Amino acid sequence: MIVKQYLMFILYSLCASVFKVAGTKSKAKGIQGQYPITQNVTVVEGATANMTCRVDYNDNTSLQWSNPAQQTLFFGDKKALRDHRIELVRASSQELTIRINDVSLSDEGLYTCSLFTMPVRTTKAFLTVLGVPGRPEITGFTKPAMEGDVVTLTCTTSGSKPAATIRWFRNDKEVQGTKEVNATGKSFTVRSSLQFQVDKRDDGVAYTCSVEHVSLSKPYMTTEVLEVHYAPHLEITHSLIIPQEGQYFKLECVSIGNPIPEPVEWSKDGGELPDIERMIVEGRELTITTLNKTDNGTYRCEASNHLGSSSAEYILFVYAKDFPGPTTDPNALGQHGPDHALIGGVVAVVVFITLCLIIVLGRYLARHKGTYLTHEAKGAEDAPDADTAIINAEGNHVHAEEKKEYFI
Repeated sequence: MIVKQYLMFILYSLCASVFKVAGTKSKAKGIQGQYPITQNVTVVEGATANMTCRVDYNDNTSLQWSNPAQQTLFFGDKKALRDHRIELVRASSQELTIRINDVSLSDEGLYTCSLFTMPVRTTKAFLTVLGVPGRPEITGFTKPAMEGDVVTLTCTTSGSKPAATIRWFRNDKEVQGTKEVNATGKSFTVRSSLQFQVDKRDDGVAYTCSVEHVSLSKPYMTTEVLEVHYAPHLEITHSLIIPQEGQYFKLECVSIGNPIPEPVEWSKDGGELPDIERMIVEGRELTITTLNKTDNGTYRCEASNHLGSSSAEYILFVYAKDFPGPTTDPNALGQHGPDHALIGGVVAVVVFITLCLIIVLGRYLARHKGTYLTHEAKGAEDAPDADTAIINAEGNHVHAEEKKEYFI
């Protein structure tokens, strides 16, 4: 009987323990499921932000959204703050979603979702508002600039958050500027400057300021095209490489300058054009209708603007009508033809070396004239007579008798 009672006690204890553990787990699960869940939100200034708070388990308690100033926005489906921009999207026992329209930078901050259990459980979500930069403006350039001037271009954009990035381009090539960032409230004003000395190569060049920001799908850009005034430079072009008698011939005075140098004046050999009936001037062109030998000479064009003047010359040589002419432009020979001075120098050196060789060879031949003797004549210079000289030739060799010759 005692054993039976003891077994019943043990069985009862085990059952009580199982029910206690199960109840504890169920209670813990309910507590965990009652914690609100939120997410941080990032939105561009002027857009719409949806703030959502959810719970996995709710025993009919209410959810509430509060702004960074801890002002209640919505308690369940009841609106608490009079702000026409804020409206209810969804309200249930497990979700509370609100919408903030036309978001401004002042709306940024930490929002709180509260679940009114005992105790109250809260979760926070941060609303980030991106400030959209204003379109850039370029200042600091007054048209036109003069060649040699120092110019400073400044690009400015304001209202960005975080601070925008500014890039400079000279036509299509990026150039580096100096950046300055200033905070104005919650947004930033960004400036970037370029400083350079202009020359005629900058005339017509496009300088572009590009503003990049996380809130923009593509950069904002603005462009300034430079106008630079500079002194003129003139060149003369001609219509014929080999001008011949009877041909139609045209010279053109090509001018580079800003403003364009006007007017163009033509002259020949330092004076006026001699034959205005055949020599026709139209703007920058001088036309000779029928060439002849009297047209030979130096033609000059001159032009100027308010920054200076310039001139160019062309030497005309008219060939006979049936003359085949040189194969190159006679005006170009002075610049691109063979170097006659160099050729003349080489010829002079060759002639000089040849003369030196002739002189040395002549002196050598003169010095050795008459000194060549045959073997038979060697040793005969001191002989008293011809017979003795013959005997002494080759100095008393054994066969001297065989070489002896007698003359009667």
